[in-house]
Amino acid sequence: MQGALSHPVYRRLLLAQILSVLGSGLTTIALGLLAYELAGGNAGAVLGTALAIKMVAYVGLAPLAAAASARLPRKPFLITLDLARAALVLALPFVTEIWQIYLLVFGFQAFSAAFTPTFQATIPDMLEDEEEYTQALSYSRLTYDLEALLGPTIAGALLAISSFHILFAGTAIGFLASAALVASVVLPTQNPSAARVPFRKRLTRGAWIYLATPRLRGLLALYIGVAAATAMVIVNTVVRVKVDLGYGDEMVALHFAASGIGSMVVALALPRLLGSNPPRKVMLTGALVMTLGMGLAGMGPGLVAGLVLWVALGAGASLIQTPAGLMITRSCHAEDRPALFAAQFALSHAAWLLAYPLAGQLGAWIGLSPTFLIMAALSTVASIFATRLWPADDPVEIEHEHPEEEHEHAFGDALHHDHRATESSDPVRHRHKARRHNHVYVIDDHHPVWPKA
Repeated sequence: MQGALSHPVYRRLLLAQILSVLGSGLTTIALGLLAYELAGGNAGAVLGTALAIKMVAYVGLAPLAAAASARLPRKPFLITLDLARAALVLALPFVTEIWQIYLLVFGFQAFSAAFTPTFQATIPDMLEDEEEYTQALSYSRLTYDLEALLGPTIAGALLAISSFHILFAGTAIGFLASAALVASVVLPTQNPSAARVPFRKRLTRGAWIYLATPRLRGLLALYIGVAAATAMVIVNTVVRVKVDLGYGDEMVALHFAASGIGSMVVALALPRLLGSNPPRKVMLTGALVMTLGMGLAGMGPGLVAGLVLWVALGAGASLIQTPAGLMITRSCHAEDRPALFAAQFALSHAAWLLAYPLAGQLGAWIGLSPTFLIMAALSTVASIFATRLWPADDPVEIEHEHPEEEHEHAFGDALHHDHRATESSDPVRHRHKARRHNHVYVIDDHHPVWPKA
């Protein structure tokens, strides 16, 4: 094995991620069947509300969980979250009321909102080589695509021999296996300086760094386009295939598979693409592919052309989503990664929180063709903002000036190795002389504003 897969600890964590993602996919299918059992014809409304609750939990709780977990060791924290998710999933078969579904879904997604950013922030601490980390991002993208392709197949095989309740048992086994794999490895410890930052500051630190960094503001704009495209695929594929084209469930599955295949092809090719092209160019190309794909889908294509466009939509979204972790790691110190990954998780899901109901409601009110054109227009506007927010000249090192200033910092601040302090000392207050220098520039307490060109 070469690259990222040559690391035995990373291989186990990748397997843990596969099991965790597969478990979440089976839970989604099982929830739909449980909703139908309890609500009958209103199952769609129940499931839609459950998905909205999922997004609210992601947007609201990811930064809170990142701030609270800064003082906790990663390994026990991740194991506890896997065990908690397994326990909640095992409770779902005993649900008898719709409100109980909502309560358990919120709890389950709250634990996921804590697990995913923490897990994502652990990988670059382990794979410090950027080429290996880029490979890991591709494997992560493949994990989600394989789940989309294999999850329904596994669910179908299980449902052929038992009731849908077996899906909850399979999901719980996946989370328990994930916890066992995490328990079997030694994870990098969190930087102690992050834990010494006051809780209120930790809570907002990720969003502050994110929104103050031009390339990340551009990334957020691009995610609006990703949300528009993926919402149309997820929400309206069944309407296009069964209502507009008149085909059955098999063609619905084939369209979802086409989107997943487009994403997988990009994930496999991305390490080579990023080796010869800057991320900004790659990601803006993805935005162009998505926008054109939605625009052409608005023209009412036939079956074969539609499948090609679904491949393009999956590929375009993957060109943006897969390198996102690389942009995060380039834009912060190691101790700020958990907070920044949590901010990315929350802000990107806020885009989906808006896109899902927009795609569904517009499709029902005005039809799919006008809705595709509107979402293509939204993606166009988002892409234009991305080009303005993320300058083409985006150097890693920036020459900049510091005025003379006096400030204080806690013991262990990574930027103050040369100051005398003991672990029990009070915050150190000192003065910096005015200076001009050049180094890798990220937003932090000494660099709160991005320098102007």
